[in-house]
This record gives sequence, structure tokens and C-alpha cells, in this order.
Amino acid sequence: MNGATPPLGPEVRQTDSALYRIGGMVMRYIFLLQGSWPRVLDLWYWPTLQMVMWGFITSFLHQNSSFFAHAFGVLLGAVMLWDVMFRGQMGFALSFFEEIWSRNLGHLLVSPLRPREFIYALLSMSVLRTVFGIFPATLLAIWFFGFNVYALGLMLAAFFINLIMSGWSMGLLVSGLVLRYGMGAESLAWALIFGLAPLCAVYYPVAILPQWVQWISWGLPPSYVFEGMRAVMIDREIRADLLVSALGLNAVYLSAASWWFLDCLKSARRNGKLLQVGE
Repeated sequence: MNGATPPLGPEVRQTDSALYRIGGMVMRYIFLLQGSWPRVLDLWYWPTLQMVMWGFITSFLHQNSSFFAHAFGVLLGAVMLWDVMFRGQMGFALSFFEEIWSRNLGHLLVSPLRPREFIYALLSMSVLRTVFGIFPATLLAIWFFGFNVYALGLMLAAFFINLIMSGWSMGLLVSGLVLRYGMGAESLAWALIFGLAPLCAVYYPVAILPQWVQWISWGLPPSYVFEGMRAVMIDREIRADLLVSALGLNAVYLSAASWWFLDCLKSARRNGKLLQVGE
């Protein structure tokens, strides 16, 4: 009364507290990056190295192949977009592994931080690490080779969203495996995603694969993204149907991977593995 502001409801207070907890976790990971130049260097090193290597390969093919002379930048664009998925997965997994390596996971989960908020913080760090790692490489591609990936416009944003969602699904899957089976599964963070690369039609169309492999490839969201990228860069055609298919599959896989991670987390909690998972 008398113009006083009514007290906030419990739902508003809970949402506000959740945002503070998620923000606190994101700041923790940012401080870890700020305090370690090798971590920062690692964000830049691989995207830049791949961009330079594939840029020179593309330049050679541009000079010696009529196809690539017609569609300069297809390989370089594919490398950059693939790195979005790779960085998205590693950004999630490495932030999660930081908690295991520092034996902090058990402490986090006895705090007010909820498991879903923990996931949101890891997803946020995945985006930040991906953007921070890839942005310098995109500028060097313009400087060295005259290839501007930003010329894709809104399609670049659509490709980025779909690929980073695929990376999140892989990150949740691998992190769940580590919770379930211990740090022996840590190497899968690198192995699984590179094992998918031949099936995702990164550097060639799906049609070049054997017929039975094509069915597997069309079950993976990145295949639709890279087919859509080639349609834009070679045929100057926007394939909205491919993007919608990728988004639908990503929603299914991301939901399943989130359930898997939360189930593994619950199992580790129930079996008392949270403090031993790093051993």
C-alpha cells in the first residue's frame, strides 16, 4: 500500500537466484581462462593452424581445378564450420573436465547450484570459447586469402547455431560417459567427434558416400548443414529444408544427451563416485 513495491513472488526469486548461480559459474570459467595463457593460446592455435593449412590447399586447388575455381572457399568454409562443432563440444567438455581435474565437482553439487543450471553454465562457456577461438581465424582468412565467411550473412548464424548444438550433444554425451565410467573415457572427447567427420560430409557431398553409409549420414545434423553450405556457396541457393531438418535432429539429440548427462550425474551421486571420478 501507499505506493510500496509488492514483494517478489517465489517463482521470480528462484529464477533470479538461478541466473546468479549460472552467471557465477560462467565467471569462474572466465577467470580460469584469464589466469592461464596456455588455455587462451589453445583457443586460438588450432582454428588458426587449420585455417592457414586449408587456406593454402584451397589456393592451390583454386589455381589448378576448374571446380574449385568456380567455388573458391568451399573447403575453407567447411573447415571453419567444422571447427564450430569441434570447439562447441570441446568448450563444453573441457569446462566440465576442469571441475574433475580440480576435484571440485562434489563441492559444486552440494552447493545451491542445480544440475540443469550447471549444464546452462557449461553451454554458455562453450559458446564463449568457440567464438573467442574462431574469430581471429576468420579475420586472418580475410587477410591471407580474401575469403570472408561473414559474407554468408544470416545463413552463417543458422549454420553456427546448428553446429554448436551438435557440439553440445557430443559434449553432454562424453561428459556423461566420464561420470559413468571414469576418466578412462576422457579420450573419447577427442576421438568420437573426429570419428564422425567422415560421415558428416564436411568436405564432400553425401551422394559420394556408399548407399548404406548415406542413411547414417542423413541421420546426423551436421550433414544437412554442410550440404546447405555448399548449396549457398556453389549454387547460390538457400536450402531452408536442410536447415529445418538439422534443427529438428539437433533438438532430439540434445534432449537425449541432456537426459543422459543428468542420469549419469544422478547415478554418480547415488553411488558416491563424485569425489572419486577423477581417480
